[in-house]
Amino acid sequence: MAVTIKDVARVAGVSASTVTRALTMPELVHPETRERVKRVAADLGYHPNRAARGLITGRTGNIGLLVPDLANPFFPSVVKGVQARAHEADYAVFLADTDEDATAEIGLVRKLSKQVDGLLLCSPRMSDDELRTIVGDTPVVLVNRRLARVPSVTPELLDGMRQAISHLTALGHRRVAYVAGPRSSWANRERVRSLRTVAAAAGAELVETGNVTPQFEGGVAAADQVLATGVTAVIAYNDLVALGLLNRFTARGVAVPGEVSVLGFDDIPLSAMVHPALTTVDLPKEQSGRAGVDLLLQLLAEPDRSPAARRELPTQLIVRASTGIAPRRV
Repeated sequence: MAVTIKDVARVAGVSASTVTRALTMPELVHPETRERVKRVAADLGYHPNRAARGLITGRTGNIGLLVPDLANPFFPSVVKGVQARAHEADYAVFLADTDEDATAEIGLVRKLSKQVDGLLLCSPRMSDDELRTIVGDTPVVLVNRRLARVPSVTPELLDGMRQAISHLTALGHRRVAYVAGPRSSWANRERVRSLRTVAAAAGAELVETGNVTPQFEGGVAAADQVLATGVTAVIAYNDLVALGLLNRFTARGVAVPGEVSVLGFDDIPLSAMVHPALTTVDLPKEQSGRAGVDLLLQLLAEPDRSPAARRELPTQLIVRASTGIAPRRV
């Protein structure tokens, strides 16, 4: 037989209404009483009825999460972090994949916003103006994107690029190519800006080869152009693009890292499984998802809080076999 609020109230020695407040509006209950109710509820295996709780609190108990491409191994790791933290807070997660389509993002946000208490937008492709319109209607936290007066979680991209360039210049590389991602990607714009800054400071020549799709095929398509520039190293927008570069270089008989070094971004699991294993900058994927949920919970609890919270998470260079000493050019 299912455990009810009355059962919890009887064992905890409080009224049923106190149990309801302790589980749905804990800030209204004395901490000692609140903890006792939660402990009894856990011991008895009580699970609140979401529909009933929604009638009391006006909340759905749901969080919406939008990602641009679930086929990209970067995003499932973020999703894992979001789901784990949401579960701890007793929230369900509604997930949507926008397939790198900014127009689809807007439509999905409008649909989801009616079913959730707030939204996490991970690497959204829509414009700043479109994002501001959404933020005006729905509690939103951005992950891997930054916008003034909107809570956000981002990696420390400037430091990540500094680590990448420091590694390559220490190996003797002086001309480095960058294969850029989507023009609509905030992360790509930040990577470019950061890379220009740190390359100039390090005295390295940066060769920008243009934008590609953030997928394996994008790297394959860019590889010949990279080789035509005569650089000794290339940094890819993400690991999938870097893996595409490796594939095409191998097909052309170009030795990595003997003739050209390759460095990616993200540190997806596949990066350590290829040959040569990919040197990459590890971005805090699961941590970003968890931090995004934390900020959204804060926003829901204190909707008028100002200024908007912003978190930057550390990055870490992972050195593997795809980078090596720069070859001497005759």
